[in-house]
Amino acid sequence: MGKIEITVLGTASMVPTKERNLTSVHISYEDKGILIDCGEGTQRQMKHAGIKPSKISKILISHWHGDHVLGIPGLLQTMGNSDYQKTLEIYGPKGTKNFMGHMLKGFYFDTPIDMKIIEVEDGINFENDSFMIEARTLSHGVPCVGYALIEKDIRKINKSKIEKMNLSGLVVGELQKGKEVIVEGKKISPNEVSHIQKGRKISYVFDTEITDNAAVLSEDAEVLLCEATYLSDLEEKGFEYKHMTAKQAALLASNNNVGRLILCHFSQRYKTTEDLEREAQDIFPNTVCAYDLMKVRL
Repeated sequence: MGKIEITVLGTASMVPTKERNLTSVHISYEDKGILIDCGEGTQRQMKHAGIKPSKISKILISHWHGDHVLGIPGLLQTMGNSDYQKTLEIYGPKGTKNFMGHMLKGFYFDTPIDMKIIEVEDGINFENDSFMIEARTLSHGVPCVGYALIEKDIRKINKSKIEKMNLSGLVVGELQKGKEVIVEGKKISPNEVSHIQKGRKISYVFDTEITDNAAVLSEDAEVLLCEATYLSDLEEKGFEYKHMTAKQAALLASNNNVGRLILCHFSQRYKTTEDLEREAQDIFPNTVCAYDLMKVRL
């Protein structure tokens, strides 16, 4: 399994505060950097966190409200000036190509970089040998999507059993692929010498009311990063603006077999997050409120 490190770069909603930058999360998987949303000030937060722009291969945009995207032009400028050599993939909801086109026309980019812009559909939108990226439509009044990074299951070989049976080389390779082998006339199945290790899932559900797709994204996630803009006493306000409360985020986690819930995207009205965390923990104990530059290693 690949090394995963999650860095929460910003935990504010709508406007920054002295303690909270605007929304952005960076996920490092093996040697790949995936940035989810890019609020104003994100690249400065990346410097504090020790994340190099050159490591980012994908930007996943949830929606085109300014607090989630206004850091993109500056980041692109920095990438260009840093001799970025990859093709940057930018994923987002319907309209992303149009918005990116206007953004690129609004500034002089002296050293533009290669980009591929993908407007996502519900389902798997990227897949390689190690992981997939799933997107699902959410409900926020404007086109909005949530994401899940889903690591693929792998077959783990039991070394002691392999050594005991004196197996090596191509034979082990075939068993690793889940294929039966025949050694000295004896059939050996993969399950005799290995087991399936389930891949991990990291889900990102921001700026939405509770929906079926929010549940789909959250289901069986080892880590769910979820907005908790308000406390329950402002549930009606959340309904009006299509945001979740800490209690609703906890119910989402509790009802969908989530391992760990990390709350983010807090209204500026809350000077601390203690009450938000307490409200969620009453329903889903394995909850923490994120803070800027928080790191989670899996």
